[in-house]
Amino acid sequence: FSLSRAGFIEEPERKYCFECDSEEQCREWIEALKRASYEFMRRSLIFYRNEIQKMTGKDPLEQYGISEEARFQLGTRK
Repeated sequence: FSLSRAGFIEEPERKYCFECDSEEQCREWIEALKRASYEFMRRSLIFYRNEIQKMTGKDPLEQYGISEEARFQLGTRK
């Protein structure tokens, strides 16, 4: 499988090629790369923040001084 760097600032035309011994190994690599993405981590943050807030009644990000505006953006962006 391959990855292109479209959307990246430096070297947008560069392409990375990966070889795997099996189709299963290929799927594992693709899933690992997806889990390492910004979007996956952002969605995880939103999910766990909401779960903690349900359990404790408190926003876990409040202690870090994250503004209401930033919390709103985290909760509504899809």
